[in-house]
Amino acid sequence: MTEKDIFGDLSGKIFDIGDIVEWSTWNRENNDWDSHYGIVIDMKNEIRSSRLVSISTVKPVNDTSIEIDFFTASLKLVSKSSEPDNVQ
Repeated sequence: MTEKDIFGDLSGKIFDIGDIVEWSTWNRENNDWDSHYGIVIDMKNEIRSSRLVSISTVKPVNDTSIEIDFFTASLKLVSKSSEPDNVQ
């Protein structure tokens, strides 16, 4: 058996804890996509459907009482948490 890359890990390499991300959900009433924003609070690799995948836990900015797990590749980066150390 050959070892496969972690599914979604390539997309996950652009994210860090504290980054602001966006995701969309379908709104049946408006027949359009609604954008949502949150802060990445954890990133991990889990086995899902017999495959190791990258999962990001996000705390939505509009409801801080919940945390949502996402397939990392489904998130879009909005803003980095901080600038790299080598930028002056």
